[in-house]
Amino acid sequence: MASPSSAQSYDGDPKNDDALVYLNGEFVHRDKASVSVFDAGFVLGDGIWEGLRLVNGKLLSLDLHLDRLFEGAKAISLDIGMSRQAITEAILKTCEINGFATDTHIRMMISRGRKTTPNQDPRFMASGATVVIVAEIKRPRASFADTGLTLFTSTFRCSTPDVFDLHLNSHSRLNLIQALIQAIAAGADEALMLDHRGFVASCNSTNFFIVRKGELWTSPGLTSFNGITRGHVSRLYGETIGPSFEKDFTLAQAYSADEAFVTGTLGGITPVTKIDGHVIGDGRPGPLTRQAARTYWDYVAEVSA
Repeated sequence: MASPSSAQSYDGDPKNDDALVYLNGEFVHRDKASVSVFDAGFVLGDGIWEGLRLVNGKLLSLDLHLDRLFEGAKAISLDIGMSRQAITEAILKTCEINGFATDTHIRMMISRGRKTTPNQDPRFMASGATVVIVAEIKRPRASFADTGLTLFTSTFRCSTPDVFDLHLNSHSRLNLIQALIQAIAAGADEALMLDHRGFVASCNSTNFFIVRKGELWTSPGLTSFNGITRGHVSRLYGETIGPSFEKDFTLAQAYSADEAFVTGTLGGITPVTKIDGHVIGDGRPGPLTRQAARTYWDYVAEVSA
């Protein structure tokens, strides 16, 4: 089955169908991998996750991903029960046992573990953390480089850190899913989301950028994802293409942008060509977006060589 049109779309591989999943130290066929109905992640989304890419046998930005993972775990008082080295070895073993050496997307999911009863209280635990690692061959959908994504601005807002901190890669994603459902119902590929003040914040699963007069703009990040690809793209653009800013901007400024794109671990840079029916630029992925994408993938090739 082909994946739908979104920033999370990918070209897969038949090898994924029989992939083994890491589950608490064991390797289980993906069709048999399961957790308890009393697991805190299933009961109420009590857990964190991390998405990584393996290219030419190397895990991209590994230290940054592990930093984000352990910071998230500490923020919710979750004992992963594994060291950074043990996690790295488990991820690489999962890829190795499946014969995946490149073009591989890894999703690591960690919940607080199995509870004695389905409730909110983290003191009602019957086990340590549940650790799951899923590795799949996922290549960014090449067609988006020519067509771009269509966005719809959702009525659901990105939350402030005192309500729900998006810098935590939490399993709790319901408001983001609701935003995406609105976008899909409106005929769009992804949802664009505003912050509590009405400024553009993020998309439902990716970070959002616009280009205006050669300048790259993205939100300051208070109410958007702490994207690792976002950071690389901002830095690389500023170093090699033109000025790069983290700043507040409005939906009207996004509509009138010369170019727009989103960033994420899976797709890298994905162009955006329409927002709420407004055509961005000339309706095609712009030259600076293409240049930024080339620069990013050149960087990926360099660090994974």
